[in-house]
Amino acid sequence: MIAVLLTIITDHWWDIRDLSNLSAKIVELIDDAGGPHWLIFVVSGLLGAVGIIAFIGATAVINIWVERRVVGRMQSRLGPNRLGPFGLLQPVADAIKLMQKEVLQPKTASGLIFTAAPIAFTIPGIWLMAVLPWGRNMVLADLDVGVLFLLAASSLGALAVFMAGYSSNNKYSLFGSMRVIAMLVSYEIPIVLALLGVVLFTGTMRLSGIVFFQEHYWLPLVLLQPLPFFIYFISISAELNRTPADISEAESEIVGGYHTEYSGMKFGLFYASELINAVVVSAIIATVFLGGWWLYKVDEVIPGWMIFIGKIYAVYFLFVWTRGTLPRFRIDQLLAFAWKWMTPMAIVNVMLVAAEVLLWEETGWSAGLLLPAYVVINNALAVGLIVAFVRVFAPRFQRFPTGLRMYSSIDVPALPAVKPADAAPAGTPAS
Repeated sequence: MIAVLLTIITDHWWDIRDLSNLSAKIVELIDDAGGPHWLIFVVSGLLGAVGIIAFIGATAVINIWVERRVVGRMQSRLGPNRLGPFGLLQPVADAIKLMQKEVLQPKTASGLIFTAAPIAFTIPGIWLMAVLPWGRNMVLADLDVGVLFLLAASSLGALAVFMAGYSSNNKYSLFGSMRVIAMLVSYEIPIVLALLGVVLFTGTMRLSGIVFFQEHYWLPLVLLQPLPFFIYFISISAELNRTPADISEAESEIVGGYHTEYSGMKFGLFYASELINAVVVSAIIATVFLGGWWLYKVDEVIPGWMIFIGKIYAVYFLFVWTRGTLPRFRIDQLLAFAWKWMTPMAIVNVMLVAAEVLLWEETGWSAGLLLPAYVVINNALAVGLIVAFVRVFAPRFQRFPTGLRMYSSIDVPALPAVKPADAAPAGTPAS
């Protein structure tokens, strides 16, 4: 026993620069003790699952405070500041309140689907975190088709939303879920095309391979492909149902949307899952476009997983920023924006990336010569398309006048005269 303890201590399993050291040491001890291979597989999977669930649970509580506090500051409010220092205990109080509330279910609702919907809404976020690399040796499932898995799993949330709206037997809930399906069909195409450009340029669908590409050339893909970053950020915001695209739960239009009939912790699961999904999408953007754990040799000093978390919250701040500053768009505006602008831009980007990759392979020119030129060309194209949208396409969104119109006189038609035959007979009591 003493020898085993000395071995664990001297192997630096506690080194925080790579959190996989501890799990690797536990798996190694099971293997040395002659444990079956299936036990090693189960233990390693459980360790990764516990770590992911712990991170997701902690961020769900923390982000409630962060988002309310930041949005409050942006809107000249204080935000939560009463319970605990700086209002830090407010999310805990909200969670306790939701757990104490009675969970009501309409008599006409489909019981099994109604209950399964909030659970199904939470699962895709956990799946997506399992394929994201947190460090060089910190990935639970390093899939060869990681990008394809991201696209497939991220679409399951819309299915859970439709389950909630359909099973509630409420017209407002059904309208909200139908809006989600319309948004999914519209914005899934730009998302796929944006990630297709990344796959074409890096030559791999493995997420860790995309990070290694950025590390090898010392160039984050957000600089090399700014247009896919812009397209993915806007499109995924629409799929997340976040402002300015939260049309599926617009209180002023359809009460509360798909979760109108939910209360208690069932509603709490929907609310927490929306924040979790925002963090998961931020992690995807940090991995694909910002280099993941890599940061210009800084990851040799600071743990890579800490750098990765820092990038996650930098992207998450952009989501909070858009929520606190932009109004909600109409559904016709969002759908027109997807089909008339985002999809054509994504197609143009794929064609440009294919031409750049072909030029690189056919000429054999060095990356030091081509990549800076590609950065200039792609950024110029992105800026040009965004400016064109602002000047040409954006005014078409404004179907109604933006300012007051003064009229000197308004012709009001006279009321129709009442014919004697239509008049009430004398002595008839007034209604």
